[in-house]
Order: sequence, then structure tokens, then C-alpha cells
Amino acid sequence: MPIDRRPLREQIKDEILDRLGKGEFAPEQAINEMVLAADLGVSRTPLREALIGLEREGIIVSERGKGFRFAPMSAKEFDDLTTIVAALESLALESTDPEFLHAVAPRLLEEARAFSVPEAEHAVIERYDDAWHDLLLSGCPNERLMDLITSLKLTMHRYERVVVGDWEVLERSAEEHERIAERLVASDVEGAVEALKANWQSGKDRILTRLTER
Repeated sequence: MPIDRRPLREQIKDEILDRLGKGEFAPEQAINEMVLAADLGVSRTPLREALIGLEREGIIVSERGKGFRFAPMSAKEFDDLTTIVAALESLALESTDPEFLHAVAPRLLEEARAFSVPEAEHAVIERYDDAWHDLLLSGCPNERLMDLITSLKLTMHRYERVVVGDWEVLERSAEEHERIAERLVASDVEGAVEALKANWQSGKDRILTRLTER
């Protein structure tokens, strides 16, 4: 098992984000620091440091005398989050060596075609989508940019899991990833970036429709 040399507060923060993405915390749920610290096996000092960091990112909020709670959800925040992630992923794609992208493009296209079903359970779509985008951006040299993308996407998954639910069957555009991969096969990075933005816009619209119906 590799030793994680990052500050403990950062490890705690990542664990909370991971649980948040899995739907283990409800919107506006109060955070019992003593219980959460015991559950994570840490003291309250690094936990509080992690919570303060999450508050700066807008994932949790605090009120004087009432402690921390998870932030409420809104269609506007999800819209904002998706817009930011789309821009950051586009930047990561533009920052990647074109030769690497051309080399990985056939595998991206193969995997996109292998998962070409027009609809699937949300949990299945989420796992596939995350893995495919991870492969797409695996050559990005900017580690801080990739960490930021990962963090924001975990927060987005919180919205998706609360609004949709893991096992609900959703429609999906089976061709969107194929278009991105096809542009990379043709060594057209600019075209791939535009196709990536279109993919994010389509996914955002599908979830926002659900949010506004709530």
C-alpha cells in the first residue's frame, strides 16, 4: 500500500468528497464533528481543517453556534459547476501532447462504440463516463488542474445521485464520445475540444431538466 504523504486534512477532505459523491450525505445535513471524526478514525483538529477547506469551496456552510452542514443544492449551482468542469476539461485536453492524444484515440473510439446503448442505469453511465473521461485526459501534465477537475466532479455526482438515483434508467447520447474520439483519430484537437464541450452541454441539460422538475 503506497504511503500518502499529503497533509491529513487533504486526505480527509478527499474522503468526505468521495462519500459525498456516493450520496452518503444529504443536502443541508448537519455535520456532527465528533461522530464523523470517529467514523474516519481521525482527531477533530484535522477534520475541522478539512471542513474549513470544503467551506471555502462552497461544498459545506457554517452558521455561528450551529456548526457545519452540507450546502443546499440548486439548479444554478449545478449549471455553474458543469460550466466550470467543461472549461477545465477542455483546457486539460488542449494541454495534452497531440501525439499522445492521437495514440490513445483508437482505444477511446473502441470503448465509446462498445458502450453505445441509447439508455442505461445512471450508476452504469456514471462509471463508464468517469472512466472514459479519465482516459481522455490521462496525458494532461497539469496535476493541479486534474485534481481540481476530480474534486468538482465529485460535487457534481452528489447532484446527480440525489436528483436521479443510481438505478434509474436514463437516456444518453451514445454518439457524443465517438465524435470526440473521431476528431482525435483525425488529429483534430480543436474539433475534439468542441465535441467535448458539446458532450458536457448535453449532459448538463439532461440533469438540469430533472432538477427543475423537482
